[in-house]
Amino acid sequence: MSVSPPRPPLVLASASPRRRALLEQIGYAPDIVEPAALDEAALPGELPEAHAARLAKAKAEAGAARHPGAFVLGADTVVACGRRILGKAESEESARRCLSLLSGRRHRVYGGVTAIDPEGRAASRLVRTAVTFKRLSAEEMAAYLASGEWRGKAGGYAIQGRAAAYVRFVGGSYTNVVGLPVHETYQLLAGLGLPPHPPGAVTI
Repeated sequence: MSVSPPRPPLVLASASPRRRALLEQIGYAPDIVEPAALDEAALPGELPEAHAARLAKAKAEAGAARHPGAFVLGADTVVACGRRILGKAESEESARRCLSLLSGRRHRVYGGVTAIDPEGRAASRLVRTAVTFKRLSAEEMAAYLASGEWRGKAGGYAIQGRAAAYVRFVGGSYTNVVGLPVHETYQLLAGLGLPPHPPGAVTI
């Protein structure tokens, strides 16, 4: 009776609970969750899509350096209004500025994803999603800010939460806006030779 070799671990180089939940949803529960300590500031003149791709690659490479012999996944989500990158809202005022920019307008969400296999081979994808907000009234703005849901969210909102009520249109991957484009992530990991866990499998 032959015994299959142990499955290499999967490292998620991100502290985002949303990314972890989306990975688990498609059968890729990470064995290790370890965010990369990186300066996530945009470079001078860096476009939003380039910023997302660069950070995803840097996170994956940092994880691969710390965990040789593992599969590593790095991802980054950038909300952009035109060429302007809207970072993570850390104060009510920064969230208000983001929402004021997005109100009544279409913006784009760029998701960069990079996967590295145990041999060091890397594959990357950049996913673009268009999102249109309704024009927010003063009452809607105040209610959303009072919810606190915006805290730590790129662009100052969470589409999977209360902000869903304000979204008129989504063109492209919805899960990309949540934090991880699951279809493209599945393609990357499976293409590098890591199948999802079978249904009902117990992971550690």
